[in-house]
Amino acid sequence: MTAKEQLRERIEAFSEEQAERTLRLLDDLRDDEPRDALDELLAAAPIDDEPTTPEEDEGAREARAQIKRGEVSSAEQIKREIA
Repeated sequence: MTAKEQLRERIEAFSEEQAERTLRLLDDLRDDEPRDALDELLAAAPIDDEPTTPEEDEGAREARAQIKRGEVSSAEQIKREIA
């Protein structure tokens, strides 16, 4: 049995949570660029599948409008401000 066949067999037995963790690990293997602590934290975070509230939806709409208006800061600017 090839390595890929063995992987397929094992993956079929995974729970959904195990599959999600494995996907993150595989993505890490594919990434050529080093990741910072925030990237690692976000990659390890569970997927949010809870329904949103009307307030959260309004906040997201406002954030999208701010982005369209160019009212954003780059990650580098934020890092400089909090460092």
